[in-house]
Amino acid sequence: MFTITFMRPPYQEHCIQSEYPLLAEYDFRNDTVNPDINIDLKPTAVLRPYQEKSLRKMFGNGRARSGVIVLPCGAGKSLVGVTAACTVRKRCLVLGNSSVSVEQWKAQFKMWSTIDDSQICRFTSDAKDKPIGCSVAISTYSMLGHTTKRSWEAERVMEWMKSQEWGLIILDEVHTIPARMFRRVLTIVQAHCKLGLTATLVREDDKIVDLNFLIGPKLYEANWMELQNNGYIAKVQCAEVWCPMTPEFYREYVAIKTKKRILLYTMNPNKFRACQFLIRFHERRNDKIIVFADNVFALKEYAIQLNKPYIYGPTSQGERMQILQNFKHNPKINTIFISKVGDTSFDLPEANVLIQISSHGGSRRQEAQRLGRVLRAKKGMVAEEYNAYFYSLVSQDTQEMAYSTKRQRFLVDQGYSFKVITKMAGMEEEDLMFSTRDEQQRLLQRVLAASDLDAEEEVVTGEVGSKPQFSRRAGTMSSMSGADDAVYMEYHASRGSKASANKNIHPLFKRFRK
Repeated sequence: MFTITFMRPPYQEHCIQSEYPLLAEYDFRNDTVNPDINIDLKPTAVLRPYQEKSLRKMFGNGRARSGVIVLPCGAGKSLVGVTAACTVRKRCLVLGNSSVSVEQWKAQFKMWSTIDDSQICRFTSDAKDKPIGCSVAISTYSMLGHTTKRSWEAERVMEWMKSQEWGLIILDEVHTIPARMFRRVLTIVQAHCKLGLTATLVREDDKIVDLNFLIGPKLYEANWMELQNNGYIAKVQCAEVWCPMTPEFYREYVAIKTKKRILLYTMNPNKFRACQFLIRFHERRNDKIIVFADNVFALKEYAIQLNKPYIYGPTSQGERMQILQNFKHNPKINTIFISKVGDTSFDLPEANVLIQISSHGGSRRQEAQRLGRVLRAKKGMVAEEYNAYFYSLVSQDTQEMAYSTKRQRFLVDQGYSFKVITKMAGMEEEDLMFSTRDEQQRLLQRVLAASDLDAEEEVVTGEVGSKPQFSRRAGTMSSMSGADDAVYMEYHASRGSKASANKNIHPLFKRFRK
């Protein structure tokens, strides 16, 4: 085992390929070149045993090791990062995946450490604090990895960040770093020690192993079941609810070969009724419910039909905060609908029920991230076997079932088991929407009238790993004319209705309408 003071990722990769394991360490106590910053933990900050253990893996013999710490959502990753910064006491750079996470990291530093507010600077598209003289800088991967032309002010901030010799860089949601665009961030800024934090050390493209040379080895990974049994995270009941497709919807699903199939199994009337039933059931228990949908068409349709507030990409920051504050403090607002913008950025410790109606294919990472929305330990709740619930609604005999099985693999590896529900007791007694064939037929017409664009997943602006906003898809000439959502319908009026209509016609025109 070699100990390297400073080495760039390409050389580290060559060493690993040659089977020379590396461990990058930073002798921060004897670093006299970089000045110490005025930061300490507050006396009120109490570390849990597993947080202390993870930090012992990082610090030893007066040195800080570069690597990755894996803790489940809601287990206090932010406090681990703040404690690491207080231990090193050198200039610190924190990178997150959205402007919301930047604000949350600033709040965490102010909550747990003694650092002065003036020593924290943010660098996002909305907030560009003056960086000169600051000790802790917080930004996003997309801001540092931006390659096109910047504003004059942003260019000056980037030059300052590049010129600094950072003692510690904290990489939140570090599983995003192996992406080609964001790994260049590590070559832009120079840091002695790199600490990666994540709840899901998994990627669908198998590039997660690149973290070994980009950041360092895995220093510590918590056991989810152990934390749950000790009360540090919530006890979650995971369930997969099977919703049979109605004959009309399934007939169209089999016939259609475009992406509109996604809308058909997402807007399945039986899935809608199951969602409505679960919301009613848990609202009667005074639970706080989050409903997730990756598809914006389905998100709006469900939320508007059920008269619930919803948040998605274009929702303004002010409206988001208003909805979230009402969800937290208003006893009348117990359910909110959220698109994929809420996968990683929203901190809602009050939520204890999550219902998933559509998702991103077979992404194991997203399944774990969404479970994390209800994983925070619940205080003051009625003592029972489970105090949080995770429901995944799946349309039977569709592609969604295969995706669901793949998504669950990571959570099953962590020790969770999924209960399969094929029939919910009491559902037939409820007065639910889309119970009649006419209502289901009208819903089907709206789905068929939607364009292929409506079947696309939401593209979040500035999202890590988001794809370019263009695609190739099959369509018709009506799409180009703007008539894609037009529906041709015939109405057969009775003779009596024609006679009554003629009574209101002026005598001058009656002779022309025989």
